Amino acid sequence: MSAGLAALLDDVAVLARAAAASVDDVAAGAGRASVKAAGVIVDDAAVTPRYVSGFRPERELPMIRRIAVGSLRNKILLILPAALALSELLPGLLTPILMLGGVYLSYEGAEKLWEWISPHAAHAESVSELGPEDEEALVSGAIRTDFILSAEIMVIALDEVTDEPLLARAVILVFVALAITAVVYGAVALIVKMDDIGVRLAQTGAGPAAAFGHGLVRAMPIVLSVLSKVGIAAMLWVGGHILLVGLHDLGVPVLYDAVHHAEEDVRDAVGGVGAWLTNTAASAVLGLVVGAVVVAVTQLRNRKRRR
Repeated sequence: MSAGLAALLDDVAVLARAAAASVDDVAAGAGRASVKAAGVIVDDAAVTPRYVSGFRPERELPMIRRIAVGSLRNKILLILPAALALSELLPGLLTPILMLGGVYLSYEGAEKLWEWISPHAAHAESVSELGPEDEEALVSGAIRTDFILSAEIMVIALDEVTDEPLLARAVILVFVALAITAVVYGAVALIVKMDDIGVRLAQTGAGPAAAFGHGLVRAMPIVLSVLSKVGIAAMLWVGGHILLVGLHDLGVPVLYDAVHHAEEDVRDAVGGVGAWLTNTAASAVLGLVVGAVVVAVTQLRNRKRRR
């Protein structure tokens, strides 16, 4: 009986070591996937603040919370099961689906750019004109845009851990979804509330603290304006990059090869930063061209409908 107990304990020890090794593998995979998706995290954080611009301060955090919940729902309930199923059953469909997302992002960026440069494309609204209907529309729009960025993040993360077993991949993607959503929307909440923090410091502080508060209040409109423009650029960049890589993966490497050769030439001349800027600029131009075509088609269709 003691021999049987010893054998049982040995089996338990073996299972414990296997479980510990599995946890280590999942943690390492989650770390690799998160680092790989870090480039898109910046884009996601830059895109979101413009959706709460123009609303009363007391509505900003509730809107961000709703967008964050929608983002988490996108990642875990919609994208994760679909990505895992496609990676198991139809891995060839991942690239075309991701490219459709790239077209949508390019369209969103080009449309916002058109509204920015055209005085008749959109009209300015004051805070008092932005009511519950506007909030609902903007939150829905933010969640739709986040869906594309979240899909890009999750697919990048999935691509980094394709060699892991299915269960390990699922656990890694859940971890990535939770961590990235917390980081992105925590940063967004901090960005949009910095002016309120500045007001509080200016009113209750003294000396350097009050001066810092006044500085925050003066700086935040500029910061939000810059972030809004960065968000537009980010959508064009990410959308164009998805299309550039997707065309290469689908056997149309002409644009990708041209950008890659230009990138290598710039790398030899000025270094890695210049090469990255070259790739980024080329991706943004491709996104702008594709987005402008979709915007033009949409505008023509709307005009025909009005007529």
